Amino acid sequence: MNEQFRQALSVIKTLKRHGHEAYFVGGAVRDYLLQRPIGDIDIATSAHPQEVMAIFPRTVPVGIAHGTVMVIERGVSYEVTTFRKEGRYEDYRRPKDVTFVRSLNEDLQRRDFTMNAIAMNEYGEIIDPFGGVEALKQRIIETVGDAAERFNEDALRMMRALRFVSQLGFSLSLKTKQAIIQYGHLLQHIAVERIAVEFEKLLLGPFVSKAIALLVETNLFAYLPELATKKEELIKLSSYSLVPVDRIEAWARFAFVVHFHREQLKNWKLSNHLIRDILICLKALEHIRSLTDWTIDALYEYGPYIPHIERIRAAVYDDKPSVHSLLKQWEMLPIRNRKELAINGHDLLVLFKKKGGPWLSEMIENIERAVLHRQVENEKEKLKEWAMCNQKRENNC
Repeated sequence: MNEQFRQALSVIKTLKRHGHEAYFVGGAVRDYLLQRPIGDIDIATSAHPQEVMAIFPRTVPVGIAHGTVMVIERGVSYEVTTFRKEGRYEDYRRPKDVTFVRSLNEDLQRRDFTMNAIAMNEYGEIIDPFGGVEALKQRIIETVGDAAERFNEDALRMMRALRFVSQLGFSLSLKTKQAIIQYGHLLQHIAVERIAVEFEKLLLGPFVSKAIALLVETNLFAYLPELATKKEELIKLSSYSLVPVDRIEAWARFAFVVHFHREQLKNWKLSNHLIRDILICLKALEHIRSLTDWTIDALYEYGPYIPHIERIRAAVYDDKPSVHSLLKQWEMLPIRNRKELAINGHDLLVLFKKKGGPWLSEMIENIERAVLHRQVENEKEKLKEWAMCNQKRENNC
């Protein structure tokens, strides 16, 4: 048992001391068994939410209707959830109601995949009623019980399956894959925002190419926003081996290959800030196809985005990325953005004793370009002199 679990043992032991069962469950147990870094630790217990809140001095009822209470121990938060079984699903996403139970097996039975239906007690012993450990050994993603039932309960589980393929490099079991092919259309009932969260994780996984190929093979892509006609583009995307390093790069590479623009990205309900970053990368990629296209002006305009653009460019055009050398060139530019100019609009208004207008922005752009191309040094007095000399084209200074 690693240090993170040992730190959380006090929660388990406190619950047991009060007569309740308590176990580590979920992704943390799965990742521990896979010897991967583990994230948040979740605990399942026979104690009902009100009992949990009565036992621990610091709690937050984050999802009390579904049995979840956040317990804060030594400054660390743990989600403690009551054993439960779920009623009938009405919207292909959430159960109409949940019933608290006292059985760990009943609680594990409601989970999506066998690898996520494994529990561990305070001694590090594994409780695995549905063959999750064997699935981990076989590197298989398989639903708990009938795949058709699981996906009809929560259609987002199909996206989660492919997301796990991307993150873990596992394969889908035959019954799981067949059920996704049969019930993929149910994704149409799921909010785009929820789909986008899973899809982004898929795009960022080390085995994203494998997951994209499965997206096509299962025809699940046809039920994702703006992708119904993008089969060939997705096949092409699945051939690239370079793994994106962050969400901007992941979405930008995806958007570039499938020919998405602003409207398509908006239909994925992405934030305006993220869309802006993606569009900057797309604009650069439209005319930067080789290293020779990285002109001084291109370095200046896209400098902060060089790592994203260059890695995407290299992947798409089967080239080697030159991120380090390009960043060095960018850093050696006289200025890297307009804010670094030694002169500003107010200085120019005072210098020319004129009111603001189109001439001002044009003058600043001209100064910016002159400094960038080393036609004048970035010193205020020299810039003033240059501006005076170049106020009119006919001046010859």
